[in-house]
Amino acid sequence: MSLILQMDNLQIVATTSTPRVDFCSDGNLEITGKSIPDAGVDFWAPISSWFSEYLQSPASQTIFRLQIDYLNTSSSKEILHMLYRLNELNERGFDAVVHWSFYEMDADMREVGKDYEHMVKVPFVFHEITLEPVH
Repeated sequence: MSLILQMDNLQIVATTSTPRVDFCSDGNLEITGKSIPDAGVDFWAPISSWFSEYLQSPASQTIFRLQIDYLNTSSSKEILHMLYRLNELNERGFDAVVHWSFYEMDADMREVGKDYEHMVKVPFVFHEITLEPVH
């Protein structure tokens, strides 16, 4: 008999000040929404812990999808820290890529993604989201 232990997934429901987090041990990691938590350390601690555990035994491919509407300094630092840690995956021979999505009129969030891209070695794919006009 063989026993296979699989890491649990991490899911956090979005609030008015925190993003939705959907991290799956199959390598699909997603953060979506506004990230301006009042208690940044408390919000990011379980995410950082899960991510550290994931990096010990990652999927062969990690896709980190980010669609951030707005973020504060503490959130920016936490996301950058995770991006730096993704470098380690690539260095160890795993495939890691970041998909950065932003709304077409949001030049600031596009630039945030471009800034991150220049700070890390992980490849970025940018997705511009077009808003459909309301009729």
